[in-house]
Amino acid sequence: MEDINWSIKFLIFSAIVLICEVSELHRVQVDYKYHRYDDMTTLLMKMTKTFPKMAKLYSIGRSVEGRELWVILLSSTPNERPLLKPNVKYIANMHADESVGRELLIHLAGYLLNNYDSDYYARWLLDNTQIHIMPSMNPDGFEMAIEGKCSRGPGRYNRNGYDLNRNFPDYFEENKEKEQPETLAVKKWLSGTPFVLSANLHGGALVAIYPYDNLPSSQKYKNKHIRHIKSPTPEDDVFHHLALLYSSHHPIIHQGKQCRMGIPDFENGITNGAEWYAVKGAVKLYIVKAYYVLTAPLNLTMH
Repeated sequence: MEDINWSIKFLIFSAIVLICEVSELHRVQVDYKYHRYDDMTTLLMKMTKTFPKMAKLYSIGRSVEGRELWVILLSSTPNERPLLKPNVKYIANMHADESVGRELLIHLAGYLLNNYDSDYYARWLLDNTQIHIMPSMNPDGFEMAIEGKCSRGPGRYNRNGYDLNRNFPDYFEENKEKEQPETLAVKKWLSGTPFVLSANLHGGALVAIYPYDNLPSSQKYKNKHIRHIKSPTPEDDVFHHLALLYSSHHPIIHQGKQCRMGIPDFENGITNGAEWYAVKGAVKLYIVKAYYVLTAPLNLTMH
């Protein structure tokens, strides 16, 4: 009788071990480290191989040095374009020395895939949304970046020395900077996919920023000695609400306190882009103005 009980216990233990091993085979381990281009590429490919029914990897173009601009699409229908299933996109690492966003998006992809069967909200998101994640828009810059040097160091710009978040066409004034391969690739990507919601992850401050980022030239001239001038979109209440929704669910950002000297405090942790400082050629303004008629995209920048 004892032999039978022992055999049953052994079989149960063996079954548990087997289940655990099979479960681990269908998970992707994302290490807490900085992922260089080759590491990131390998990891994204592993995600699509492990979860072929929920992930699709594609490139929207190449960087100056020929690196792929990877996007991983997460959805319960990654190989289809279902009617009325909204497309959402995340971009990070435009300024390649701002690397936290890059790692956050890699971990986000891993979490959603690994927890599809156990997290109701992860399942709901993938069942009801096409989520496009671009961990790095500036892979060349990241390869030049130096770990620990996070402010205006090597890697902020692309290989040609251009700030990609000043390189897009501007609604309010002519942008004479030569458009870079990374910029052109993103523009083509936007024209081919009807995104309805976007977020762009940066580093250096704790704030959710909503458009516009620039001011009309006449207003700039009129207020040339004043920096903090709001530049609202016609849908300012919607953008304000989205930014506040994000900050209010963050344990720190909603407090409006900054992480370093030289950055102002922001009420509720949000600001209009131009009200902080006006810039020409930002991707957020380009997305909102260039594709408003087609898709009315809602775009935020998370610092």
